[in-house]
Amino acid sequence: MPPLFIRKRSAEASDGELLRRFNEEGDIAILGQLYERYMHLVYGVCLKYLEEREAAKDEVMNLFGKLVTAVPGQEIVNFRTWLYVVTKNHCLMLLRSRKSETAHTEAMLADPTFFMENSSEMHPLEEDCEGDTERLRECIERLKEEQRECIRLFYYEGFGYRQIAEKLGMEEKKVKSFIQNGKRNLRICMDGLKV
Repeated sequence: MPPLFIRKRSAEASDGELLRRFNEEGDIAILGQLYERYMHLVYGVCLKYLEEREAAKDEVMNLFGKLVTAVPGQEIVNFRTWLYVVTKNHCLMLLRSRKSETAHTEAMLADPTFFMENSSEMHPLEEDCEGDTERLRECIERLKEEQRECIRLFYYEGFGYRQIAEKLGMEEKKVKSFIQNGKRNLRICMDGLKV
């Protein structure tokens, strides 16, 4: 009987009441009840900006995780409006991030020295290969963690060897080695994935 009573009371509670209770009790289930009221709105906004059903569904879940830390301490007058703005901004940031990642990947693929083992041996990519960006992304994911992180920091984030060494707490020689071995493994992977 008590669970039904609690469920009924929560269903009747206003957005403001649920927000107040969540802020006081910190119970994620209360926030979940509030979020559930507007999941269709969040999904619609995500679908509008991301234009992919699966990506929109994923972001509906990601946004709930984000709200757990974003809601406390906020003065939210109208939850629906606030959630709409948060969702829109989240999607725009995601699109900006994807665009930046794609630009970095394309720059890497266009760099003829990227797959060089040393100055005398070069392994260029085929110019008109469709799907190189996707294959490169897949191959980067297959790298060992240290190689993947060094490649990401060096090529995507623009860090130098010394900065990477400091950030990851390793010797500069190790960073160079991870990048060189990572590039070699990427070349092998890229060749293996060609159709």
